[in-house]
Amino acid sequence: MIDDAASADLVLRGGRVHVLDPADTRGEAIGVRSGRVLAVGSVTELEPLIGPATTVVELDGRAVLPGINDSHLHASWLGALWPHTVFGGGAPDGPLVSTDAERSAALLRAGELLASLGITSYTEPGIGPGEDAGTTGSFGSAVLDAYRALDAEGLLRARVNLLLLFGLVDGASRTEDILAGIQSARIATPHPERFRIAGVKVFGDGIPPMRSAYIHGGYVDGSHGELLIDGAHETQREANLRTVIRAAHHAGLQVAVHATGDRTIDLVVDAVRDAMAERPADLRHYLVHADMLRPTTVPELAGLGMGATLQAGIAAFTGEWAAAAFPPEVGAAPWPLPALIDGGVNATLSSDAPVLSPDWRTEIAAADRLLGPAEHPRARMHELLRRYTAVPAWQDHAEAWKGTLEPGKVADLVVLSADPDDVGPAGMPGVAVERTYLGGEVVFDASSEPVEAGA
Repeated sequence: MIDDAASADLVLRGGRVHVLDPADTRGEAIGVRSGRVLAVGSVTELEPLIGPATTVVELDGRAVLPGINDSHLHASWLGALWPHTVFGGGAPDGPLVSTDAERSAALLRAGELLASLGITSYTEPGIGPGEDAGTTGSFGSAVLDAYRALDAEGLLRARVNLLLLFGLVDGASRTEDILAGIQSARIATPHPERFRIAGVKVFGDGIPPMRSAYIHGGYVDGSHGELLIDGAHETQREANLRTVIRAAHHAGLQVAVHATGDRTIDLVVDAVRDAMAERPADLRHYLVHADMLRPTTVPELAGLGMGATLQAGIAAFTGEWAAAAFPPEVGAAPWPLPALIDGGVNATLSSDAPVLSPDWRTEIAAADRLLGPAEHPRARMHELLRRYTAVPAWQDHAEAWKGTLEPGKVADLVVLSADPDDVGPAGMPGVAVERTYLGGEVVFDASSEPVEAGA
């Protein structure tokens, strides 16, 4: 009999294990030791890893995936607003949280919800002093303090990658505030695998349906939107956006820019190119939403090592609304994911919850509908799942230790009631999340009460 020192702490066997590496490796069983993946293989191959103290879970045909990583999700806002969503209506007016206790409760509530969906990592895209006087109370510096406190207590139920915010959410920002924030940013955290401050979020423009995205052409009313950063005229605003991107890059901070209009996107890419020429660095700056990304910009993104995070559900929900903002002969730009995939850009799928639900299964289905019929359904499923697991890990600078179920990586797992290959993307909303593991510890079990995280 194998001894405890050589055995796995946990073995899940008798199902379909999707490693989600580039080779699309599959197995029937997975072994975990000390919170890390020990091995993936057949039931027979993992049998020697089972010792007297090993917990064995019979999958009975169920599927195992890496934990889901939502690369753009407002957990603080979500926890305060849920079960309401912005597009779903019913959201209360006025402040959502006002005290430290309410802010912590919102984050804990979001953690429970996300664990129940198999989400083990997410990026909180914009928390900081720019929103200290914000109407919801969900984005200011006090929320950052709440995150730090929950991390210190070991109460976070997912791995959090956070971006600092020195302007308003979806609103105006002052160049001097952003520059001062970059210079004084305190990004060190004691447990970076659990809670990490990655960089800064900047709002470049608005959104096409509201005719507030900054575009090269014109909307039906002849306007072309404008940048959200301060400046007396377009040229000055463009120069100011370039300045803050350059400053963040030189400070070693990742920059995520809310950029939906093609003119904003081109400006951001130009600014990153100039910053990289001055100081080459693997910071993985990325576009948020990128609605009107032009195909000619894709090779530049790839060459600069930039990424993008997209939301299929929002694109589907607002498609007709967005198209109506443009002259009929122009119409809305096509959803950019196909061009980004073909161009080798690390583009992720995300929910932007609570704009919509954080349910990644519905996002997978929406992405599949936008992409159209698949010539190779299994390859399509693999591609979409990686955009919710492995590729966000790259965005987090964490592909060496999370995002796939390769040996040595953290054992963040989600157990599903059915194999994604069997149901296809369209069937994913009907697949149940049965159990979620964070670092090999159960943080959600559909058959019992959720348990507190121990990772």
